[in-house]
Amino acid sequence: MAGRDKIDLVHQNQIHVETIRKEQRYQKLHTEFSINPHRKLHVLPDKPMSRKPTEVIAENLDFINAFHKAREEPTKKYAMPMTESQEIGWVSTPLIPSSRNDERFNFYRFTTDVTKYKESALRASS
Repeated sequence: MAGRDKIDLVHQNQIHVETIRKEQRYQKLHTEFSINPHRKLHVLPDKPMSRKPTEVIAENLDFINAFHKAREEPTKKYAMPMTESQEIGWVSTPLIPSSRNDERFNFYRFTTDVTKYKESALRASS
């Protein structure tokens, strides 16, 4: 690098102009816009105080029941797991009934003389 000189401002500007020309050659100006058909639309409801009457749509109970049936979790839809991955966690009821008095699973905070001393020391230092 000892034999190489620093590029002066004129050459830097020339490189910059050439780079911009090359970038502009491949840029395309978009003037027409449309809604993306693959993106979910969020339809906003009318204002609460508007005078426009709401549309009355007749309910199709068969469609609503089929929709709710499709949205159920697999354990309610099927008697047995349908895939290998559904087998994991298919039986979700606990093996041991939970109890607040069971000391194997409920670890409560105990106060001893050591914890009382440390708590009083922390309060005194602040």
